[in-house]
Amino acid sequence: MSDPVPPRRPRHLMDPANPVRQVNDHRLTQVQRWVVSVLAVTTILHLSVGLVLGALFLDEDEPVSRFGVCVIGGLFGVVAAAVGRLIHQKPLPSLWLAVGFVPGLVGIWLVLAGVTL
Repeated sequence: MSDPVPPRRPRHLMDPANPVRQVNDHRLTQVQRWVVSVLAVTTILHLSVGLVLGALFLDEDEPVSRFGVCVIGGLFGVVAAAVGRLIHQKPLPSLWLAVGFVPGLVGIWLVLAGVTL
């Protein structure tokens, strides 16, 4: 007596007894890169903006420390842009690095305007 042959499924359906997954799916890799880069960049930018906001909480009588924390926040913004470029394997020198200075520049402008929180 022979084993019954299972019915053949159409090609567009998965066979639960024999799942096949492509190992080097290019689209999946791109999605993974975008997800990781968005998570990394937004996390580092939150740190950058948090430092700038923290500078506004510092004593108004010590403007040097307020400027210093804003500069550090701007440098973390540049790091965020660089991490995004590195994850996507793009050349590091770019105008996107200049965009990373925006939180620091806004913080310096707020410190010069005398804003305190």
